[in-house]
This record gives sequence, C-alpha cells and structure tokens, in this order.
Amino acid sequence: MSLVSHSLDLIQRLQSPTGAYPASPTFSAYRGYSWLRDGAFIAEGVSRHGDAAGADAFHTWCARVIGDRAGQVDSLVSRAGRGEPVSPAEMLPTRFTLDGVDGDVDWWDFQLDGYGTWLWALREHSFRHGRAVPGVEKGVRTAARYLTSFWDMPCYDWWEEHVEQRHVATLGAVHAGLRAAVALGVLSGAESEAAGRAVEGIAALVAAEGVSGSAALKSGYLTKWLGSQAVDASLLACVEPFGLYAADHPVGAATVAEVERQLAVDGGVYRYLADTFYGGGRWVLLAGFLGWNHARAGRRAEARRYLDWMAAQATAEGDLPEQVSDRLLAPERFQEWLDRWGTVATPLLWSHGMYLILADELGDQNKRDGLGVRA
Repeated sequence: MSLVSHSLDLIQRLQSPTGAYPASPTFSAYRGYSWLRDGAFIAEGVSRHGDAAGADAFHTWCARVIGDRAGQVDSLVSRAGRGEPVSPAEMLPTRFTLDGVDGDVDWWDFQLDGYGTWLWALREHSFRHGRAVPGVEKGVRTAARYLTSFWDMPCYDWWEEHVEQRHVATLGAVHAGLRAAVALGVLSGAESEAAGRAVEGIAALVAAEGVSGSAALKSGYLTKWLGSQAVDASLLACVEPFGLYAADHPVGAATVAEVERQLAVDGGVYRYLADTFYGGGRWVLLAGFLGWNHARAGRRAEARRYLDWMAAQATAEGDLPEQVSDRLLAPERFQEWLDRWGTVATPLLWSHGMYLILADELGDQNKRDGLGVRA
C-alpha cells in the first residue's frame, strides 16, 4: 500500500462521526481533541485526493462549533468596542472535544491562527469542488467577526507558546482567512469592508514590524514575531499557502531561504532553534511545508527530497509521527517530556495531511507506491 493510500485510509477511519479529525488517536495530551489548525490542513489533504465527503463533514463540524459561539463572540466584540479589557482566558478555544465542546483540561487556548486557517481551507475546498459546503454561513460570519475584531491582540503561536507576542505566522493565517471569508460571499457588505480593513492593517503591520532588514526596500525575511529577528518554520505558511508574500516576492523568497538555511537538516525541519519540546526534533509536517513552497516555486527535485524524507519516517505500519528524535537540538530535555506525556505522538494526522498535500503538489496520487510503507 502506498503512503498516500494509507494516509487517506487512516484519516477516514479515525474521523469522528461528528466530522472532527482527532489530532492523534493515542497520544495522551491530544487524545479526544481536534484542533482547527491541524484539521484544516488534514481536510485540505483529503480534499485534494477526492475525499470531498470527509472534508465536507469536517468543515460542517467547524462551522457548527464556531457558530454555536456566536453569542460569546458578540459579547466579546461589544465589550472591546466599549473599551473594556478582554483577557486571553475569555477568548474562544483553540481545540475542542470531538463532540465540539470546550475541553475540561487547562490548555494554551487563545490562538487566532486556527480560525483563519479554517476559513482558508474552507474556501480552497469549496472552490476546488465547485460548490459551497451547506450550512457554514453562520460559522464563517462568526469567525470573520472574531478575527476582524481581535487580529491585533497578542496570542499563543502555532506551538502554543509566547502569549505575550504578536506572531507573524498567526497574522498570515488571519490575513488569508479574512480574504477567504470575503471570497466565500456570505459576509454582509459591512462585514466585508471590516474584513478588508483588517487585511490591509495586517499587511501594513507585518511590513513595518515583522520583516528583518529594511521593510522600505522590501528586503529581509519574515520574523517569528513582531520586532524579533528570529525565524520559525511556521513562517513558511505565510508564503505557501497563505500568500501574505508571494514566492517570487523578495520577502517571500528570503523567508523560505532563511528557514531552510537555519532549520532544515537532511530533509527534516526544526520548529525553531531554541526548541526543547521532546528535545527539539525535526517535524514531519514542517518538511511538508518546505516542500510545498519549493514545489510552488518550480523546484520540484528539492520538493521531492522533502517528500521522500517524510515517507522515510513512517513506522512499519505506515504511521507518521509528529517529530523524530534522532538529531535533537536539546537532547537533555527529551526525557522530561517522555515522562510527562509518553512517546512522541504517532500517528499525527496533521503529518499525514501534509504528506497528502505535498504528494498532490508533485502529482503523486494513489498510483505511487513504495514511499516508506510496507505492504
């Protein structure tokens, strides 16, 4: 069985009857939860390979979960509009149980990027298959209102860290999500105008404070957060697929090059240089993002190298992990996470979703065999 076929089968088998995609079926800290961010990329992967029904179910679940919180969003927006403080603890969650309710375990919950990423993925899926997913309008409008009102607030990043910062990858996801919400055609005129103003504000803020070097000369690379000089592999998404900067724009090209220079080693990609989570290994899904960028830029041989590295990390059963632990940045920190949460999450459905995306970019469908999976 090819890894494409196995990934599709695994994701379809594990998808909840509610439509939610579990992050990982066995990993202690993820079991029973679905993230908007993970799920959006998983849905994008299966949508590209013909599982429109599975992606429909996920997007319908997201729309219901977010739409059910429209009253909470209205209250938050009203309070903020009156100048009242709104704390991160009061914002919408970043993950939900498979039934769509808030979890009962404390988490690093205020993350805006998932809401933007869901809107982006919904638009991609709808346009790819030439039809709207029914019943998503309330969820889209609620998510757009939430992002339009709070896009400039500090929040946790993709890795659920640094709630005090405004992260460029998060801003890129929100930028893409609001553009997608407008394109879906369900916002009112006033909502579309507000979303457009937010999109312009994000672009201006990132250009002024989120680019190393001289923003006026349109040079330099995107940075981990505003005012930083560090890079983070999540920034790859700001080029492909979010399009905050195009691949042929100097900032887009410099961002991909700098992430690869600092964080890519022998086909695998680290999150960031100071990473200590499970000792700071190379992440399978990030190899997918770097390969995706190379594929879109026409560097297919380089993209293929990352796809092959991803496949080589599969277990004998064909399951892809979250990260691999052979070349750690901080090996002395590995054991504490092993003691806390057990072995690295395997399978991680987001890893499989990213494999499907990159395989599709390179023209690999179910016909391609032998990519790391034993029959």
